[in-house]
Amino acid sequence: MENQRTRLAPSPTGALHLGNALTFVVNWALARQRGWEIVLRIEDLDTPRVKPGVVEQTIDILRWLGLDWDSQHPLQSSDLSPYVDAMRTLASKGLVYPCSLTRSEIAEAAGAPHEDSSEIPFEPNLRPSKISTRFEDTGTNWRLMVPDENIEINERFANVKSSNPCQTVGDFVVWTQREQPSYQLAVTVDDARQGITQIVRGNDLIDSAARQTLLRRALGIESVPHHYHLPLVRGHDGRRLAKRHGDTRIETYRDKGVEPERIMALLARWAGIQGNPGSLSIQGFTDAFQVDTMSRGDVTFTPEDDQWLLQSAPHSR
Repeated sequence: MENQRTRLAPSPTGALHLGNALTFVVNWALARQRGWEIVLRIEDLDTPRVKPGVVEQTIDILRWLGLDWDSQHPLQSSDLSPYVDAMRTLASKGLVYPCSLTRSEIAEAAGAPHEDSSEIPFEPNLRPSKISTRFEDTGTNWRLMVPDENIEINERFANVKSSNPCQTVGDFVVWTQREQPSYQLAVTVDDARQGITQIVRGNDLIDSAARQTLLRRALGIESVPHHYHLPLVRGHDGRRLAKRHGDTRIETYRDKGVEPERIMALLARWAGIQGNPGSLSIQGFTDAFQVDTMSRGDVTFTPEDDQWLLQSAPHSR
């Protein structure tokens, strides 16, 4: 049996918040329970939004929470050749084509999409009449030709087992005019070459799983990873956790004196662990966590949760 491997794949476009922490901690706990290797991969290709020092800050926060990993890969931006090779393969099969995009579409294509974004479906009738079989990186965006079919995504947690990218987004961007791969292509290539067999992430990326499955098929990648798409953390208004819900950054709570064990106890409650105390180590979380009893529904972060965390801080005593 091949080695089972997962990845912690933060994007340094902003500081980690409580929603990110839930996903990373559940991912880590599953890996340590089941003997999966853990790879740390910083996905830094959304370059206009990568802030100085955030990579180091992200690693520091993960370690502060108690997470570790078995190996760490170089930044994606350090070597684009694997992604260029993938584009050449796709072009040789006549599956991609250059296309002009609006500024908003370009920005959207480069980053991991989520439910708050609005991607405009690209209809098949907008494809060029002639498809080149040669990839040239000349500052042009390239799209993948997407078939109109349901794509199974080998899901092990969420209730959704398939998705049709043709209906949701159409021909999506795989190479941007910034002369870099899109999120979808970079993740697909990296998961394959790094031997990732288990993908644990938020349920806002279910449609991305279908896109990446299409890309694996187009690239001739035979491996099919298992997916665990976890609940999102939402604010009291039902929207995805963001700045509008206040400062939920892990770093902010740490600066206020909140201990990692306090944060872990809140994450444990969200993950369905019953009867947890006011503080909990990450090992305690791992010992008690059972993925089968975790709710499939999204989690709500309330003002009371914020107050509960801060009650443990020195200035609140």
